[in-house]
Amino acid sequence: MTGLYVDIEKKLKDMVLRVKFEIGDSDGITGILGASGCGKSVTLKCIAGIMKPDRGRILLNGEVLFDSEQGIDRKVQKRRVGYLFQNYALFPHMTVRENIRIGVQGDRDRKDHLTGKYLKLLRIEELADREPAKLSGGQQQRVALARVLASEPDVLMLDEPFSALDYYLKEQLQIELLEVLKEFPGVVLMVSHSRDEVYRFCSRIHVLEQGRIVAGGSTREVFENPRAVAAAKLTGCKNIVPVKRLDGHRLEIPDWSLRLTLEREIPDWVDCIGIRAHALIPVTKAEAEEDRRNVIACNWDKLLEDPFEVTGILQEGIWWKMSKERWKRELGGRMPEHLRFPERSILLLQSELSK
Repeated sequence: MTGLYVDIEKKLKDMVLRVKFEIGDSDGITGILGASGCGKSVTLKCIAGIMKPDRGRILLNGEVLFDSEQGIDRKVQKRRVGYLFQNYALFPHMTVRENIRIGVQGDRDRKDHLTGKYLKLLRIEELADREPAKLSGGQQQRVALARVLASEPDVLMLDEPFSALDYYLKEQLQIELLEVLKEFPGVVLMVSHSRDEVYRFCSRIHVLEQGRIVAGGSTREVFENPRAVAAAKLTGCKNIVPVKRLDGHRLEIPDWSLRLTLEREIPDWVDCIGIRAHALIPVTKAEAEEDRRNVIACNWDKLLEDPFEVTGILQEGIWWKMSKERWKRELGGRMPEHLRFPERSILLLQSELSK
């Protein structure tokens, strides 16, 4: 097998981490999306050998890195795992060149060659003789990534790679990092709490909630159909509410005093629904009277204006969003009288992880 296989369990202070997934070396970038404290970084540390699972198995390109039954636990230095830490972990009293060079195995010529190669690839040649304290956050990230890549790992793991950067730096650095990662021949695993970063970077994701994977698959499919309430929240769905399934096509929503009728079959495991704030469709009073299906009258509680977007919150707690340009062009800057729940945008969800 080429790629990464992980099936581990580890007891933590307030939960038990149980994760199982497999990443092929042609799968593109795989993401782990989850809130702080859900076990994302612990998973990476177990793969790297920094932490030891209580049980399980980790394989990289068919080689066993950890196997609790066989008593195998390879040392960090023997795992060929590159780990980009959140704080970059640069050595403060070494220059940029020395920080990169220390990650390279081999003789002097090999160290010189790979150090020079990654100084050039990350465009930090002019910084080679500086110490980390004299670098910006973005420059430090490039140095840390150059050091990891120069070690020529089989798997590259990125732990919240943009969390230490100012907002205005992030987009440019994300573009640069994507270009660099296109040239990496091995497995890339990225963890983040940011749905935008995961959506932008990752072709596949696993959604982690309290130590358990609650959704997984292609990134686009998970965002379109998260199925689990926890996954829907982490992918940015604002409107999630318990429902009562009346039959195979009707749902009652007590919190919103609303009934929804769907053409598709509603599975019996559904106990919540979600709809993203941008998906709700404004309709006029006349349009609502003509077709009352899946429509709610708007009693607005709050109006929030951002530079490029408007957000309305109904008294029922339902969030609605629209670009400010569309709001002014289509609605004349007025709030809608009614909102329709389009069936294609209604997420059928389950609240319990065990289901």
